[in-house]
Amino acid sequence: MYAVIETGSKQYKVAKNDIVLVEKLIVKDGAEVKLAKVLLVKDGNSIHVGNPYVKSAHVICESLGLVRQPKVIAFKYKKRKSEKKKIGHRQNVTKLKVKEIEIAKG
Repeated sequence: MYAVIETGSKQYKVAKNDIVLVEKLIVKDGAEVKLAKVLLVKDGNSIHVGNPYVKSAHVICESLGLVRQPKVIAFKYKKRKSEKKKIGHRQNVTKLKVKEIEIAKG
């Protein structure tokens, strides 16, 4: 069983016990997070596709805390102008562990 969810304007394919890095969510460590924007659920041979979201479906995750992604370097350079600029950026993300994918029967 897997699901395609949307959070932080991005889509993720998740299954039970997956660990996913999503855009920063304001939650405490160890807290349960219920993601209701489920776009698709595949359970065995049945596929539930939302329009745009699957009604009465949600993914329950456990927050494992905030982490920072590796640094991304942006280097700007203009030839013959003695102009260069080096900027680094580290994005804060929330680490989630998928506990359960629920969909209402019927």
